[in-house]
Amino acid sequence: MSAERATAILNAAPRPSIGPHLLSVDDLGPDGIAEVLRVAEAFAEVERRAIPKVPTLRGRVVATLFFEESTRTRLSFETAAKRLSSDVLSFSVSNSSVKKGESLRDTVETIEAMGIDGLIVRHPSSGAPHQVARWADRAHVINAGDGWHEHPTQALLDCFTVRQVLAERAGTEPEGTACFEGLRILILGDVRHSRVARSEILAYSALGARVTLAAPGSLLPPSLEGWPVTVAADLDTALAEADVVSLLRLQAERGSGAFVPSLREYTANWGLTRRRVDLLAERAIVTHPGPMVRGVEISGDVADLPITVATRQVTNGVAIRMAVLFLLLGTDGSIGAGVPESETGGAGTTIGALRG
Repeated sequence: MSAERATAILNAAPRPSIGPHLLSVDDLGPDGIAEVLRVAEAFAEVERRAIPKVPTLRGRVVATLFFEESTRTRLSFETAAKRLSSDVLSFSVSNSSVKKGESLRDTVETIEAMGIDGLIVRHPSSGAPHQVARWADRAHVINAGDGWHEHPTQALLDCFTVRQVLAERAGTEPEGTACFEGLRILILGDVRHSRVARSEILAYSALGARVTLAAPGSLLPPSLEGWPVTVAADLDTALAEADVVSLLRLQAERGSGAFVPSLREYTANWGLTRRRVDLLAERAIVTHPGPMVRGVEISGDVADLPITVATRQVTNGVAIRMAVLFLLLGTDGSIGAGVPESETGGAGTTIGALRG
């Protein structure tokens, strides 16, 4: 993307804001997803500049509240916030009053009382960010992963990466969401315990893709009633038909090891080995949210193949999270609020279809 086109995107006309938080992919709808991808594309161009920083959120303060361990998501959000020139506070549970018995509510209210504008929350309990949003008086809340429930920005960056690869192959600029219509997505692995899988299903299906799940019965949810998915009857056939294979790791920290006889057997029956890669169509793309456990859900040599775009996903995670912060933290939901027009190019837009 050219710098001129990126500027044009960021100078788009304002759109009405419906809600102040990003808690679920389902809250966005197709138009909201398309808006995030559109703005992220402009920030991907910013990321390629010699000095990849803009003053859009100067004066804003963002806090990352991670009650679970994280490398990619935490660093990605913190990098994104700093690229937008906001101040960043990193909350450490091990060095906080949580260790003294302070409740989540008191922690949130204490942090917000310091004038925080954005709260990025990861928590082992499903629904925790939704509760934080109810307690927050002024801060915008972003769900960075809650239990088995959702991880919305991961699904958004997966969609962004797939669209980018498809556009490169077609020799076109990545834009719109028509490329997802009828796209065949295979989500393979520990679906039962995966918040990424749930957000991916919502995002891909909202954009018109066809989602299939492949996993041993013990690693599928107890019920799939109402889910817009099918379950693969045969893994090899599903791999041969897939345009995108989204791999999931075994969630050992959530007890998934008890759901399989052994790692060796899991890899033999469900891992993406070199033999199974040979079944894939030439056009296939392999994604992985990380961290990859080489030799379990993916063999080491497959992880290093060009069709595996896990590293690109990490890179794109910064652009997606810049877009989400950019769209949510402006005054009244607008972009560039409080920043002189000469510094933002008069940019103003909002994240359509967000519900808190």
